[in-house]
Amino acid sequence: MASQSQGIQHLLQAEKRAAEKVSEARKRKNRRLKQAKEEAQAEIEQYRLQREKEFKAKEAAALGSHGSSTTEVDKGTMGKMNVINESYTKNKDKVVENLLALVWDIKPEIHINYRVSG
Repeated sequence: MASQSQGIQHLLQAEKRAAEKVSEARKRKNRRLKQAKEEAQAEIEQYRLQREKEFKAKEAAALGSHGSSTTEVDKGTMGKMNVINESYTKNKDKVVENLLALVWDIKPEIHINYRVSG
């Protein structure tokens, strides 16, 4: 009977060691899965940052060229506005005098389409 009890004891110990090995294997598997997930997440973040950087560079290039053309147009517009303002300041008195002369100096004339019936 002692040998039977000893055999059962030996089986229980073997079962316990097998359960420990299975538990350790599960822990290793979970650690590997967690590590793989973290590595994948890091790769995804790195890829996202790279794509975002490329997008920003393209956006800056597109806006940069647009921005410079806008600046050129603004400079041209300001130059033309300055010329117009100078011309206005220089000629406004002459224009007012000419308008007043036309309004005050009325010269009655018969229109060329007027027909005298008679």
